Amino acid sequence: MTTNEKINALREVMKREGISAFITPSTDPHSGEYIPERWKARRWISGFTGSAGIAVVTLDKAALWTDSRYFIAANEQLSGSEFVLMKEKIEGTPTQAEWLGNVLPSGSVVAVDGWVNTVEYVEELKNDLMAYSLELKTDIDPYEELWKDRPSIPDGKVFIQGLQFAGESATSKIARIREKLNGCGLLVSMLEEVAWTLNLRCSDVEYTPFLVSYMLITPETATLYINKEKLTPEVEDYLKGENVVIRPYEAIAEDAAACDLPIYAQPAKTNYTVYSALKKPVRKDSPVGNLLIFKNDVEINGYRSAMEKDGVAMVKWIKWTLENVPKGGQTELSLADKLESFRAEQEYFKGISFESIMGYAEHGAIVHYEPTPETDVPVKPEGLLLIDSGGQYLDGTTDITRTIPLGPLTWEMKRDYTLVLRGWIKLGSAVFPKGTCGTQLDGFAREAMWKFGINYLHGTGHGVGQFMSVHESIDLHQFRMQWRPTPLLPGMTITDEPGIYIEGSHGVRHENTMLVVEAMEGITFGPYYKFEQLTLCPILTSPILVDMMEKEEIEWFNNYQQEVYNRLAPRLDEEHREWLKEVTKPI
Repeated sequence: MTTNEKINALREVMKREGISAFITPSTDPHSGEYIPERWKARRWISGFTGSAGIAVVTLDKAALWTDSRYFIAANEQLSGSEFVLMKEKIEGTPTQAEWLGNVLPSGSVVAVDGWVNTVEYVEELKNDLMAYSLELKTDIDPYEELWKDRPSIPDGKVFIQGLQFAGESATSKIARIREKLNGCGLLVSMLEEVAWTLNLRCSDVEYTPFLVSYMLITPETATLYINKEKLTPEVEDYLKGENVVIRPYEAIAEDAAACDLPIYAQPAKTNYTVYSALKKPVRKDSPVGNLLIFKNDVEINGYRSAMEKDGVAMVKWIKWTLENVPKGGQTELSLADKLESFRAEQEYFKGISFESIMGYAEHGAIVHYEPTPETDVPVKPEGLLLIDSGGQYLDGTTDITRTIPLGPLTWEMKRDYTLVLRGWIKLGSAVFPKGTCGTQLDGFAREAMWKFGINYLHGTGHGVGQFMSVHESIDLHQFRMQWRPTPLLPGMTITDEPGIYIEGSHGVRHENTMLVVEAMEGITFGPYYKFEQLTLCPILTSPILVDMMEKEEIEWFNNYQQEVYNRLAPRLDEEHREWLKEVTKPI
């Protein structure tokens, strides 16, 4: 079927159901960052493949909203279809409710699938539509009928994340969760929270080792809702030993409706259908997110091990890239594949943690650029190559960015390389009192570039999971100009990744994953904290304008480079060890 044929088929269902418009989001029942194929209905109906977007179809019109990352791609992919591109956050672009209010007669019915839209979104949409006297329906999924070869719910086999990696049993975690519930129950719908609570992992979701499931925790019971064919006898026995009951995945709404207890559920992360089934919903954030961001000693040691292995892979790749790009024949995609192959050599490797951002020259200025066969370009022995990538290992998740000088550079490239480095060092070397949040420190990373009239619009850092999601509990601790009140405390992991992006020319970003640790007991106002650099990989020094750096920055940088050598050298052969020794010499 063509896109227009799919639109017309959807309209036939809408007519039958008395619906004037249907809204298809880019979400799944669990508010995940990465979406299993089964729930990529927006891609199916529109042909647009970007990760963010909302498709709206009426009986005679169709429109798709997406953000600036995808304006070019969406315009190309929607070409020839009825879909009109709506550019989010561009002046003059209406919201979905405003657009529907203009194109639909008063009293019309708009529909969404309550299983894949959050409570917060549905309630806001309902209120917005009321202003135009439009009604909202939430109990229809037309794609179950229309999408003939729709993928099934993922059926990957679940495996146990042993105590040698997790450091705490599921029984202990559930007990700690119950302490936060004040006698109430908890609906756990976020996949990262289920995985962490039960020390279980799977391959259901791209880049993240999660199992498609729900949990319902009460003062007396803990129930996992999952398709049973996903569970091996070993996992079933394990869950029984942890006093966890197994129920079918689709039974969650029925059991939610049967539970007489007040149940905690977070409106921003829980789908509307399950939430609506609860007899006594309590609108509260899940306590699990605030528990899993603090890593225990076993997890911290796992990070350190994973970072050493990842550092070995990065060292091999950087050396190989510098030697092979001048020979010709390398592209962004070939270099990304080569890096993955070096990671795959490492113990406990379980795949990459996100699609590599491999941006050469002007592609490096596209913040979230991911090379495709259509955009892939040859990489030449000149200019800058930005690589943002990561690996999943049983003992840790990695996220690292390095900018590689491949040959002759302009002064502006060297300036930007140095300014980003200075910001990276300023933030990475910060010492701060208890109670400080990431927003208060964010300016450390930007100060040097601000003095040159340069800034970037993305956040400077996010949490990182322990063999979990590379973007952990993303609404909590961050470095960001926008206010994020969560204080930074020992045991949290967070990235440090300032950048400069010059459109049409180049991009520079340096990124490490860090651990918040104790620094000292302050003379005034309690304890002070600092960061341990978990990521171990050299930063190449040839582009650095040393005269632009402060003495303390140079000293800190040289100490970091020496630490990289000391930690990685024992894991390298002589050839790579000698290369690493050379590139980590003091500046």
